[in-house]
Order: sequence, then C-alpha cells, then structure tokens
Amino acid sequence: QVQLVESGGGLTQPGESLRLSCAASGSIQSIPAMAWYRQAPGKQRELVATITSGGTTNYADSVKGRFAISRDNAKNTVYLQMNSLKPEDTAVYYCNANVIASPYGLGLYWGQGTQVTVSS
Repeated sequence: QVQLVESGGGLTQPGESLRLSCAASGSIQSIPAMAWYRQAPGKQRELVATITSGGTTNYADSVKGRFAISRDNAKNTVYLQMNSLKPEDTAVYYCNANVIASPYGLGLYWGQGTQVTVSS
C-alpha cells in the first residue's frame, strides 16, 4: 500500500508564512504527479498547485505569486511554501499523488489533511 503523510499546518497571522510537507511511502516505483488541494468550511475541495516529476508546476489563480510547490524525488516528498498568507487561505490542505506502486500499478492517493488557519 501507499501512504501519504502531511505535516506543517497550524495557526498563523495574515502576512506570515507556512511550509507544508507530504511524504509518500510504500512500494513506490515512481510518482508522475503530486498536488495540493484545500477545502474550506462549507466549500468544495479545490486544486491549489500541481507538480510533475520533471518539475512542471501549475497554480490556482488565487495563490499565484504567493505559494510555491516543489518536490524531492529522492524522498518522494512534495512541499508547499505558502507566503503572504490571507484569512481566505484558511482550510484543510490535502496532499494528492498519482503513484505507480508494486504490485498495484497506477493509483491515486490522498493524505489525511492538515489544518491551516490564518487569523489575527
């Protein structure tokens, strides 16, 4: 089985920064793509950022210029550096990965989520 474990959430003030991490473990052969999603109370889960194994990134318009996604392929880990945080960034953040694992083949996996709260 493949597991994704997130860390790095918490409570912070507007304008501050946080860095989220998500480590994948299991019988992993490769991870073609990884992403971060978020879900605020009463809202649908939305895509925040994606990154391929080659480093190509994409961002939601709401976080462009403030958030940066990166990954360490050797550690099967994806990061989300969040700067200039706003109260509207408050949400549970979920890690997501397309993983090729033995003997399961290609599968889509989710982490358990980590709470980010931005409040003064």
